[in-house]
Amino acid sequence: MARTPEPVTNAASGESLKASKPIPLWLEAGLRIIKSKTALIGVIIIVLLVLTAILAPVIATHSPTAQDIVNRYQAPSSDHLLGTDELGRDIFSRIVYGTRISIQIGVIAVGISLAIGVLLGGIAGYYGRWIDQIVMRFIDIMMAFPSILMAIALVAVLGPSLQNAMIAVGIVGIPQFARIVRSAVLSIKENEYIEAAKSIGAKHGRILIQHVLPNCVAPIIVQATLGVGTAILDAAGLSFLGLGAQPPTPEWGAMLSDGRAAIQNAPWVVAFPGLAIFFVVLGFNLFGDGLRDALDPRLKQ
Repeated sequence: MARTPEPVTNAASGESLKASKPIPLWLEAGLRIIKSKTALIGVIIIVLLVLTAILAPVIATHSPTAQDIVNRYQAPSSDHLLGTDELGRDIFSRIVYGTRISIQIGVIAVGISLAIGVLLGGIAGYYGRWIDQIVMRFIDIMMAFPSILMAIALVAVLGPSLQNAMIAVGIVGIPQFARIVRSAVLSIKENEYIEAAKSIGAKHGRILIQHVLPNCVAPIIVQATLGVGTAILDAAGLSFLGLGAQPPTPEWGAMLSDGRAAIQNAPWVVAFPGLAIFFVVLGFNLFGDGLRDALDPRLKQ
């Protein structure tokens, strides 16, 4: 008696279909970041920075602006973990509250650079011709000036304050975003789906916003991550020169400026704010480098 063939189940085929599905880019990037030790260190530093900013009132042992002239230039102790400054203020508490200002500087400055830079780069890359020439020559002029000198000039015009320093740092960072977006748009606009959108009568503005720029997200995110560290460093430099945060704001660059006169007798006054800037910028740079490698399609296996 002939055996009736057993019905073919879809289990194996279903598993093969599931296995054949490509892993989403963001999931794959997350796995690569977890596997990368340097990128993971950057993530840990950034998470600690954010938690410190959120829990500043809980972590800080003193008020960041409370003065105690009697205990000025006190060395680190159990009462003042990182010592006191020239006005007797607790350095540890000022650094803790300074994380909020650093995050604010990074987010606002990069937000300004991103918004304007993406717009200029997208328009220049998509429309090309004389529009591209005008926009990119303007970007070249901006890049011809050292970033810190341009920021100083802008703050000198706007007036010294933390808000104006963030605006100046944001303007200085526009060329990096514009050039990156323009480069990405030049390659993306040649794809077939862009030609298909044009053939059905889609307007150029809609194509740029809905089809071109969304495909530039990966390099934009990488540049934004790296730009946060640069923005914090540039703002600290402006505050060190007296053009950024004004007293008694607990900004790390301003703390360095206030303590530089006592660097020999009380080195902790400048050492700890300097280390705070170092670790924060290092964290964003490590995470940005890891994110760039994770989102690079050439590294996909």
